[in-house]
Amino acid sequence: AGSGRASRAVVRASGGSRGRVTARRARVVTRSVADEDLDAQAEEIFAQIQRLKEDNEKLKTDLSDAALEALRLAQEERDRANNPEPESKTKDMSYLGGASSKDAYLGMELPYLGEGDVRVGFSEYDKMSAARQRDAEARARKGQAAAAGTGVKPRPPPVFEKTEQPMSIVFVSSEVAPWSKTGGLADVCGALPRELVKRGHRVMVVSPYYQTGKKEDTLFQGAFDTCSNKMLECFGGLHEVGYMHQVKDGVDFVFVKHDSYERIGELYGDAEGGYGDNQFRFTLLSHAACEAPLVIDFGEGASANGFTGTYGDDVVFVANDWHAGLVPLLVASKYRPYGTYKNARTIAAIHNILHQGVEPHVTFGNLGVPGEWYSCLEYQFPEHMRAHELDLGLVVNILKGAIATSDRVLTVSEGYAREIITPLGGKGLEAMLETRVHRLDGVVNGIDMDEWNPSADEHIEAPFDVSDLSGKMECKRALQREMGLEVRDDVPLLGFIGRLDWQKGPDLIRDSIADMMNEDVQVIMLGSGLEELEQFMQWAESAYHDKFRGWVGFSVPMAHRITAGCDILLMPSRFEPCGLNQLYAMRYGTLPIAHATGGLNDTVVRHNPYAEDDPDIAVAAAVARDKDPNDRHGIQAEMADLGPGTGWLFNEMNVGSFMYCVSNACKLYHENPRMWRAMQIQAMSQDLSWYHAALKWEKVFEWAKIDPPHCEPVQHEQHWN
Repeated sequence: AGSGRASRAVVRASGGSRGRVTARRARVVTRSVADEDLDAQAEEIFAQIQRLKEDNEKLKTDLSDAALEALRLAQEERDRANNPEPESKTKDMSYLGGASSKDAYLGMELPYLGEGDVRVGFSEYDKMSAARQRDAEARARKGQAAAAGTGVKPRPPPVFEKTEQPMSIVFVSSEVAPWSKTGGLADVCGALPRELVKRGHRVMVVSPYYQTGKKEDTLFQGAFDTCSNKMLECFGGLHEVGYMHQVKDGVDFVFVKHDSYERIGELYGDAEGGYGDNQFRFTLLSHAACEAPLVIDFGEGASANGFTGTYGDDVVFVANDWHAGLVPLLVASKYRPYGTYKNARTIAAIHNILHQGVEPHVTFGNLGVPGEWYSCLEYQFPEHMRAHELDLGLVVNILKGAIATSDRVLTVSEGYAREIITPLGGKGLEAMLETRVHRLDGVVNGIDMDEWNPSADEHIEAPFDVSDLSGKMECKRALQREMGLEVRDDVPLLGFIGRLDWQKGPDLIRDSIADMMNEDVQVIMLGSGLEELEQFMQWAESAYHDKFRGWVGFSVPMAHRITAGCDILLMPSRFEPCGLNQLYAMRYGTLPIAHATGGLNDTVVRHNPYAEDDPDIAVAAAVARDKDPNDRHGIQAEMADLGPGTGWLFNEMNVGSFMYCVSNACKLYHENPRMWRAMQIQAMSQDLSWYHAALKWEKVFEWAKIDPPHCEPVQHEQHWN
C-alpha cells in the first residue's frame, strides 16, 4: 500500500508546476533537502522511480493466486451483468491466445492497484478491452470451426437418360487428357466425350500419338494399331499416317501416328518458341481426322459400346481451336462437293481466340485446300501490326477459315461468346464472328468430379464435403505447415494457381502486394512463366516472409492442396474463355475473387451482403442457378438471386478495384463466419459436373443437324452431247 501511495505521488507530480513538483518530490524523498538542490533531488527521484518500477514488476510476479481468483470472479460478474447470454460468458482471462491467467499478465500492464485493495473495474483501459475483444473473437471463430457440421447433405450425382436421337460425334484436338495436356482443352476433350457416351452417342476423339520423352508416353501403350494406314496429300507430297486405337469409358480414342509427333520436349514448342513445322503437323492432323471415320473399321469387340464398322460420313465433327481448324474447310471443299459428308455437320470450338494459327500467305498451297477457297483463310493485319512499310500483312489464318466454313461456332462460356464479337475480345476476328452471331453459342465447361473430389482426394490432408467441413480446416493447417507459414485458423489464406503471364494477371497481385500485406492475410502463389514474375514471387517471399510463399513451377499434388487448404482463390485474369480453377475451388469450398470477364463472370456468383446466412437458402440458390435462366420459373427464378453468393468479382483491372474485393472478403471472413459458411455451402452445392454442359452441347449438335450446311456444295450441271 505504501508503494501504491508513493506511486500516486510521483504520477501527480508529473502534471503540476515546477514548484509544486519540487515540493511534492521533496515530501516523497526527504524534507531536509534544501530547495536549491533541485538537480540532486531530481537524480534521487529518478532513482526512486526506477526502484518503484522494479517493485511493481516484483509485485506482478508475486501476486497471489487469491488475488488473481478475485480478479477473475469479479470480471465474470461484470461480464454476466453486461452480457446475459450464456454464449457470451467469459470463461477465463487468457488474453494472450490461450495462456494461463498468470502468464497472460506477464508483459502487460497490471490492472490498477490502489490503497492496498484490488480495483476490479479495469475494463475501461484500452489495451485490456482490445485484448478481451480479440480473445472473444478467437473463441467465436474456434467455436465455429469446431461446429463444422453444416446439416447439409451432398447432392447426389445426376442420372443420365439415354437420348432418343443418338449421333456419331468426332472430336478433333491437338491434346487430350490424360495422354497429352497443356491446359483446359485437354480436360474438355477427355471428359466431355465420356458424358456424351452416357447419353447413348457414339463418340470418337482424334489426337496425335505423341512421344515426348515424358512419363505420359507410357499411357499410349494401351493403344493398338488399327492397320488402317492412309496416304494424305499436303505440303507438296503424300504422307503416310497410322491410326492407333484405345477404348476408355466407352469412347474411341484414335491417335494419329507420324514421325512429326515424336520428339523430345513439349507439345507445341521449346524455349525458343513454337516448332517451325507446327503448320505441317496440325494440317496433317486435320486431314487424318477427316479420313478416320471413313477408313477405320471397328470390328466386333474392337469398338466401344457394341458398335461395329466405320463411323461413316453421317457424323458431327468438333474442331477444337486452330490446330483442328482445317477440318470444317476440308469437309466443305474436298468432301461435300463429291457426295461425301453431305449429312455431316462441323462445329468450330474456340477455347482461346488469342491463338489463331497464322502463317505467311505463301504457305496456302501447302494446306491441301482447293485454290478457290483461299479467301476463307486470307487475313490482312492492320498497318500498325506489320513488320515494315512494304509489308502487306497478308497471312493465312486457319482459325478464320474454321469460323467462315463451319456450320456452327461454339465457345466455352456465354460471356466469352459475347466478348469475342467486340474489338477488344475478338483479336481481329470480331468482324467475321459478327457475321456468324446467329449461329454462335457459348457453353460453360464442367469438371471431372472424380479427379476433383474433396471427399476422396489422395493429394490432400483430410477428406471433407459440404456436410462436414472440419477436414478443410485440417487441410489449411497442413498447407500452412508445409509452406512454413504460421498455423492460424483466424487468418484468411489466399492462393493463386496459374501461368505467370499477361493473360492470367499475376502482375496485378504484384502491383497490389503492399496493400495486400497490410491486411491480416497469408498468400501462396503457384506457377511459372515470365521471369520477372517468377522473380517477384522470390522477392515477395523474402520481403514478407511471415505472410507470403511462392512456388515457382507447377505440381498437380500442390495444386490440389492449395485448392483444398486456401480460403480464397485469386483469379485476376485479363480474359478467361471459361476457366477451370474457379470451378475446382468452389468444389472444395474455396471462394474465388475474380475479374468479371468471360467464363469467370458466368460461373462466380457475386456475394450478396443482404442475403440471409441460412444454409437451406444457400442450397436452394445453388440448385436454382444450375438450371438455364430460360427454364427457371416461379420460386426457382426468385431463389436463384437470394443466395449469399459464391465469391467476389471486380470489374476494372486495377489495384483499387481488386483490393476492394480482397478487403471485403477478409472483413467478412473475420467478422461474419456464419455468412462465410453459407457462401461455402452454396459454392459446394452447385452441380459443376459435365452433366448440364453435355446436354447443352448435344442441343447445339441437334441445331446443326436441323439447319442446312453453312457451305453448300456447288452443283454442276452435266451436259450430254
